[in-house]
Amino acid sequence: MNWEVAVRAEAALGEGPTWDTGAGRLIWVDILGRRVHTFDPATGRRTVRTTEQHVGAAKPRAGGGLVLNLRDGIALLDPDGTLRTAHREAVPGRRANDAAVAPDGSLWAGTMRYDEAQGGGTLSRLTGDGTFTTVLSDVTVSNGTGWSPDGRLMYYVDSPTRRLDVFSYHHDHDHEQGSGAGEVRIGDRRTVAEVEAGAGLPDGLAVDADGCVWVALWDGGALRRYTPDGRLDRVVELPVTRVTACAFGGADLTDLYVTTARTGLDAPHPLAGSVLVLPGAGQGLPQPAFAG
Repeated sequence: MNWEVAVRAEAALGEGPTWDTGAGRLIWVDILGRRVHTFDPATGRRTVRTTEQHVGAAKPRAGGGLVLNLRDGIALLDPDGTLRTAHREAVPGRRANDAAVAPDGSLWAGTMRYDEAQGGGTLSRLTGDGTFTTVLSDVTVSNGTGWSPDGRLMYYVDSPTRRLDVFSYHHDHDHEQGSGAGEVRIGDRRTVAEVEAGAGLPDGLAVDADGCVWVALWDGGALRRYTPDGRLDRVVELPVTRVTACAFGGADLTDLYVTTARTGLDAPHPLAGSVLVLPGAGQGLPQPAFAG
């Protein structure tokens, strides 16, 4: 499978690619660079917004604008550029990391300690009406989160465990779908796949229309595709060692965009920190916008 350069950049820690279906653009962040990037592959247009804090993720909102997973909590960026706090939770020594929007429109936001101390991170849920709940409180480096095509399974990566785990996922459908409100229950946690020592650490992920999970390998220089039963059926080698996350995008959601990092490398590859793309990698799923 061939890769191409979508956006040549030198991001310290490129992360969180997300296809904004409504705007036809890719959104991604440089966590340590405190930047939110957008890229329109049809026109080549790019935008960059600098944030005051380290930014773990940026996702589109249903009413326009973005929701940002920031060091000290979650903020809403309005279409006119106004930034408002949705939930503040400043913890010394801790920052935001990857995030994802669930099928019901709620935001699942991860955190981690700067020193990556074991159990120092969390995974929390913010609904469209502003209700905030910590779902997992004993996480080290909260990373990839995604849902099966039918919405009944939630995949999750806590990177140092080397595992791709899955939970059963149940939403209270008495509430309006897409509102991000209502109770959610996750359970029956089990390991789908484990990355062997020496192959890197699992990082961000994307679920395709076949229900397979694509996992980026930090310090592994590759993407892996696992079937729902945990079988490794595809490996895509990439030139950059620190592969951080991936997302399907493009007009037909068949192009797989991949973010990379250069932080901590003495002699990074010239493309480290760029966004790569695998044209025609598979069929992706439309990603919901945050309901708030």
